Amino acid sequence: MNYLTIDGMISGTGIRDTINGGYIELSEISMSAELSLKLISWLESYHSEFYGGYSDATVMRKLDKEGVTLAKQLCDELPESKVRYYSDYCQAVILTH
Repeated sequence: MNYLTIDGMISGTGIRDTINGGYIELSEISMSAELSLKLISWLESYHSEFYGGYSDATVMRKLDKEGVTLAKQLCDELPESKVRYYSDYCQAVILTH
C-alpha cells in the first residue's frame, strides 16, 4: 500500500510520500493524464496565491476544496493507495481517504 499526500507546498510536486517523506514526480504515479494536468493547474494556482501571501481567504477555501477533490480522484484511480490532502493555507490535514 502506498501512502500519499496531496499538498500545495511551494517546494513540491503536489504529491508526496506520506511515510518516507519526499515529493514524487507525477510521472512516477500511475494516474491518468487528465488528473495529472488538473493537479498541475491546481498547483500553479496554489503557488500563485502563496506568492500573494494567501491574502484572499475565499480563493484559498476554493483551492483547498479543489485539492480535496483531487485527492478523492487520485484515490479512485489508485485504490491500493491511502491518500490524504494537506492544506498549506490551514496547515492541517483536511481529508484522509
